[in-house]
Amino acid sequence: MEWSKVFNPKAMNSFQFIALTGIIMSLLAHVLLHFLGKDIESFNYLYLCWAVLFVFGTIQNLRHNPEDDDHHHHH
Repeated sequence: MEWSKVFNPKAMNSFQFIALTGIIMSLLAHVLLHFLGKDIESFNYLYLCWAVLFVFGTIQNLRHNPEDDDHHHHH
């Protein structure tokens, strides 16, 4: 198992990268809302959604074997 696929952004798939970006943007929005004195009751559910997407992407990435590709890549 290649654990770099979990921690290295260059080895992440699209699901993981989108989830990581979502977590970072949600954190920034959360900080901004805190400083503005706003409270959105269900905002924390975003973190759960991003975490589920990241776990799904991680499972897909760890199960993926580059030799199994049945399509060709254009270079």
